[in-house]
Amino acid sequence: MSALTAALYGALVVYLGGWYIDLWHGNFALLLLCLTVVTFCFWVAERFRFQPERAAAARNLETQDAQRRAELARQGIAKVDGDISEARERLLMQPWWLDWTAGLFPVILIVFVMRSFLFEPFKIPSGSMIPTLQIGDLILVNKFHYGIRLPVLNQKIIENHTPQRGDVVVFRYPVDTRVDYIKRVVGLPGDEVSYLNAELKINGQPVSSVPQADAYDDEAMRYMARFTETLSGVEHTVQRYAQVLPFNPMQTKDFPSKDQCRYSAEGFVCKVPEGHYFMMGDNRDNSEDSRYWGFVPDRNLVGRAFFVWMNFGNLGRIGSFK
Repeated sequence: MSALTAALYGALVVYLGGWYIDLWHGNFALLLLCLTVVTFCFWVAERFRFQPERAAAARNLETQDAQRRAELARQGIAKVDGDISEARERLLMQPWWLDWTAGLFPVILIVFVMRSFLFEPFKIPSGSMIPTLQIGDLILVNKFHYGIRLPVLNQKIIENHTPQRGDVVVFRYPVDTRVDYIKRVVGLPGDEVSYLNAELKINGQPVSSVPQADAYDDEAMRYMARFTETLSGVEHTVQRYAQVLPFNPMQTKDFPSKDQCRYSAEGFVCKVPEGHYFMMGDNRDNSEDSRYWGFVPDRNLVGRAFFVWMNFGNLGRIGSFK
């Protein structure tokens, strides 16, 4: 069993190492599920086999010691050397391979349940949500806000809230569902979303956009025009280049229901299909979003982002956001 445990941990190290150096994409939900199942099997074996066997061996040692002392007492020897307490403790001691499997099961189970059904941490890798979210922000995502889903399969089993315009959402990238993206919900099922000459409209109605003072963007290394945008009562800040940029339809990918979109140099107009959402980044001219790769199916939703719990480069980032 010790060799099997060593092999399992060796495979885990290889998997995580390859993931870290980008040899392959990691599926942390699947990995955590596998760890939970494996450590549970060891925990059951420890509870119903290995621990009883060690306890039986300790009792046998105590019985043998008692018999020896009784025999010596019968022979008139009252003082007997030898303390079996240390030997007994060694017999009861959990071996390392059980300590690192069965012993970790409760911790891994708690992490698995919390991450799968309650809250999951994510790290912001790009600037597509600047200024709302900065590169390096560590955020929390509410996994149950949009319904309870089965781990790994992401199949919804209990309904809850539906996404609303203005929500910041983590979802599985439709082009490659192994990758998680974070954007803001702009269009709901049935909405007509247009973004022409940098003006956002929902169902033909302009979205409120109040100019702010320009701000310097460290990533773009230039000043950006900022606006207070209001989507369904949710106020947030967006930014774009001061000069309106032409849209290049050639940059769009093929995606399901692309025939529901019309593209031009001015921008696009899209009709959101049922069961799908239209996502855009707050950094409008530096965000690869639904404008380029299409709509996000409801089954791809992971959860609603709501809190920055750490940014090691700027502790002032900690707090909730909209």
